[in-house]
Amino acid sequence: MKSLGWLVVFLIAGLSLSIAIGFSFSAGAPVRYDAEQEGLDQKVIIRFSHVVAENTPKGLAVAKFAKLVREKTDGMVEIRVYPNATLFDDENEFNALQSGKVEMIAPATSKLSSRYPAWMIMDLPYAFENEREVNEAMDGRLGELLFEAINDENVKGLALWDNGFKQMTANRPVVQADDLKNQNFRIMPGPVLHAQFRTLGAKAESHSFNDLYRQLQSGVVQGQENTLSNIYSKRLYQVQKYMTVSNHGYLGYIVLINKTTWDRLSNTQQEAIESAMAETTAWIREYAKKMNDRALAEMKAEHMIAIHMQTNEEKEAWKKRLEPVYYQFKDVIGGPVIEEWQQLIVRQRSPHKSPSGYE
Repeated sequence: MKSLGWLVVFLIAGLSLSIAIGFSFSAGAPVRYDAEQEGLDQKVIIRFSHVVAENTPKGLAVAKFAKLVREKTDGMVEIRVYPNATLFDDENEFNALQSGKVEMIAPATSKLSSRYPAWMIMDLPYAFENEREVNEAMDGRLGELLFEAINDENVKGLALWDNGFKQMTANRPVVQADDLKNQNFRIMPGPVLHAQFRTLGAKAESHSFNDLYRQLQSGVVQGQENTLSNIYSKRLYQVQKYMTVSNHGYLGYIVLINKTTWDRLSNTQQEAIESAMAETTAWIREYAKKMNDRALAEMKAEHMIAIHMQTNEEKEAWKKRLEPVYYQFKDVIGGPVIEEWQQLIVRQRSPHKSPSGYE
């Protein structure tokens, strides 16, 4: 019985000691956290939705950006990519961004020009002759003015990613401006693009990019404009007979992030994302051009579509025909943006040559 009594005393003492130790930890002694659990609590998930294939300039840029962000944040910020409109299509992605249903998107400039009229400068026909002019514009005061215009609606602009210059495809040759007359021609939404093709006599229609192949195949539309890489990756040459390489318009993507999401990030996370964005932007400028050049070479070599290279004389005639579009939108775009663009063109081209016929 004595030994049993001592056992009871021992157990009671041990229990009391355990309670005391546990209480001392809860009363303020430092607790050692599990690093893995802490990481899970703090990890940031950013959903990046876009509407094109993964093997296009935008698709590849998003993938590279996601990889760089993961590396620069040691995996604490994850960019989850949703291509091919798997989350939201062209028409709904901006509203989804505003409301926080998705955190990042990269729509074409024309799709936002109605909301931010300054960006219409990027859609004017023949406004830029080459990638060098576009890059100087975006790296200078003109780019600053454009991103300053995105200043509300819970949206923050981060960068402009290149896709390249647009070409025209159709089921009949497009050489003269009148060749588009009465054709149902698919364009991206945007007031400048609609005005441009109405001026050419076409019946401009905006349809989802992901439906474009089917609509061309069924004859709902007879022609469309797009970059060489998009024409190639979407195999539009299978449902179109002719292509005119005109470089008549620029196609780029404005990378946007939900402002509430951005403000919740730490300074370190914001800096990492900006660094990853700068690297991706520099990379896609070079790679997009390579992709377009490769697509053109492949379509030529395999005779996938009849290709007409627009001559300088033809280009001047098209510019002359499209001059009214400049006058229609110059006041909407705004004086400061127009002036910066004109100064850039003068620097890049002959000072005696008016940009696209516009004075």
